[in-house]
Amino acid sequence: MSTAILTGQPVPGSSLEGDLRSLGFDVRVATDAGDTEALLAAVPADQRVALVDARFVGHPHALRLGLTDPRFPAAALPGAVTAQPAAREALTRALAREHSAVTDQGSATTTTVVGQTGTDSLAGRVSAALDSDGVPVHRPELGTLVATVPADPQTRNEARQAVAAVDDEAVRLRSAVKARDGFFTTHCISPYSRYIARWCARRGLTPNQVTTASLLTALIAAASAATGTRGGFVAAGILLILSFVLDCTDGQLARYSLQYSTLGAWLDATFDRAKEYAYYAGLALGAARGGDDVWALALGAMVLQTCRHVVDFAFNEANHDATANTSPTAALSGRLDSVGWTVWARRMIVLPIGERWAMIAVLTALTTPRITFVVLLIGCAFAATYTTAGRVLRSLTRRATRTDRAARALKDLTDSGPLAELLVRVLLGNLRVTAPLSAGIGAVLVTFSALLWGAGWQVVLCAAVYVLLSAEAVEHPLKGALDWLVPPFFRAAEYGTILILAAKAGGNGVLPAAFGLVAAVAYHHYDTVYRIRGDAGAPPSWLVRSIGGHEGRTLLVAVLATLLTAALFKIALTALAVCVALLVLGESIRFWVAAHKGGAPAVHDEGEPA
Repeated sequence: MSTAILTGQPVPGSSLEGDLRSLGFDVRVATDAGDTEALLAAVPADQRVALVDARFVGHPHALRLGLTDPRFPAAALPGAVTAQPAAREALTRALAREHSAVTDQGSATTTTVVGQTGTDSLAGRVSAALDSDGVPVHRPELGTLVATVPADPQTRNEARQAVAAVDDEAVRLRSAVKARDGFFTTHCISPYSRYIARWCARRGLTPNQVTTASLLTALIAAASAATGTRGGFVAAGILLILSFVLDCTDGQLARYSLQYSTLGAWLDATFDRAKEYAYYAGLALGAARGGDDVWALALGAMVLQTCRHVVDFAFNEANHDATANTSPTAALSGRLDSVGWTVWARRMIVLPIGERWAMIAVLTALTTPRITFVVLLIGCAFAATYTTAGRVLRSLTRRATRTDRAARALKDLTDSGPLAELLVRVLLGNLRVTAPLSAGIGAVLVTFSALLWGAGWQVVLCAAVYVLLSAEAVEHPLKGALDWLVPPFFRAAEYGTILILAAKAGGNGVLPAAFGLVAAVAYHHYDTVYRIRGDAGAPPSWLVRSIGGHEGRTLLVAVLATLLTAALFKIALTALAVCVALLVLGESIRFWVAAHKGGAPAVHDEGEPA
């Protein structure tokens, strides 16, 4: 249980103590800084503790935002400050200095008039001391919520009237919705899903439980699509929309009740990809029951969507802490985002998850799997061209200085294996071709050779050259303007080569096996992104080496396609998919569960819609 220490004499008629208890705090009362210091020392070091001025007046949700958010080691609002275990030592030092200062002045209490900001209260002075010590203190945006420490009875009465004038439950419901989201989600889902989130919160359900329910619903939708009947397709479309409603609800529940966690963020992001790609597989199975083989389209949709995400991830990692002048392209984008209709048009053009799933659901129910995949591929290709072109222009028109952390993140995203490492050490010390050019040439060479010749030693030779060029690319520090393109080039080369060789093999079941292999590898690449986002670093090097790296897998698939018959190639791809899946899933689950149990900082994605 968390502990809240009320500093100063309690105010008659105040609901503060009850509000804190309703938020899960064990409330204790301290009369002065010395008493506060003693009570703080008695709280176990692995618990959250909050110092709250007894004269505080405000909404319960303001206290919830300021004192219970698990994402920040330290947080404050007027008249209150809180610290999680990671910041407890800094809080103890700040409070000790405050006690020493008061003692030196010859007084054990302070009668300083407290202003509206609360900085003259003990909690306010401690939070200011944390700032001066370089401890990042989160101060939530309260909007219309009231949080203040009145100086006298008149201002207290005015503050109470201000609290009564604002419905904090309505504010809480509004803030449960993501600040930036797509048109379909904002206008068709969130108006009612927020109430589902509140219903879940009042019944003690957690965001992770809702996330799991969304996954199960999507898997049932995929199974319905796999029946290949019109009734199954209609049911699949309805269930896919229901799954998306639950997908929105889990995040809104997390914001409504501030139930953020590292494990929850990983489950939410991972399950989104699992749901969408499982649905692709269900559609392909359903089409096969009707005599239409669309596995190549299904695999192409997964490849295109994953490459789109890699472009997003790599660009954001390259620029999230870069220092640069604002580019003309970014300035134009900002101006467009200030005009109402262009905001929604731009968000719809990129086909975010809401619009994408709505389109897939409607097309599934009304048309055929082939039409669904063709429209999806056209829409995603247009969106990918639009977003990538804009990011290339931004990169070319800004003069950025990228950090070592950004370069490290890009290097990890490349997923380079032992072959590239060996070539970097042995052969490539003096080559100086730009990294994106090397990666781009290698990607084009290996994919187009597969397209022209199919399985053959020409493709194996081109794959070997791809290995060489990919090693040359990662030999650079990846701090150039367009170096964020290197990971997407590698993803397109690997996934595209597998798709083309499987399609040209022509055997029954080869494309489904290739779908499984790309899904397993894509999971590994998404897992790498989520670890980097959570400041946990890349997957261990033993894992990357054991699954061969992107260049090793590409070369291996080219060799297998050349040496084996279609039937044996299917078996080889299936075995490779199983091996990769077992390794990456086992390590990923172990890592995220351990991070959750170890108290890793809670995270939550408020960025672009996926």
